[in-house]
Amino acid sequence: MPIRLKIITPEKTIIDQDVDEVVAPGYYGEFGVLPGHARYITILKIGELTYRNAADEKCLAINWGYADINQKKMTVLVETAEFEHEIDYNRALDAKQRAEEELKHLTPIDAQYVAAISALERAAIRLRVSNRYRSKSSNRTISYNK
Repeated sequence: MPIRLKIITPEKTIIDQDVDEVVAPGYYGEFGVLPGHARYITILKIGELTYRNAADEKCLAINWGYADINQKKMTVLVETAEFEHEIDYNRALDAKQRAEEELKHLTPIDAQYVAAISALERAAIRLRVSNRYRSKSSNRTISYNK
């Protein structure tokens, strides 16, 4: 018996399908969801959301939001969600470098500090998710019919 996963951003519904398992970045730590899960509402932080259907696993980089879970359904409302193959690696790398450079000139008491930390976290997650996709792609073998 699968669980219905629905991921929604302000722009569109990203996913609305049955899955076997979800692992999400909760505010207090990563958590897993299986069919039959107890009722649960939580804040999601910037991180990696993974879901699995049989042997197929998909990964998204998400940016802050909420999850509403019950025995049959998990609804995720997030600012942004990007699949591994949608992430522009070079753009994410540039964003990470800009955030690191900005943080060199800020202290925790500066108003821009939290925004720079969040930008760094988003870029780092996007790079991690993109690297996962890139490593999967490079591990694929090509067979030729002889």
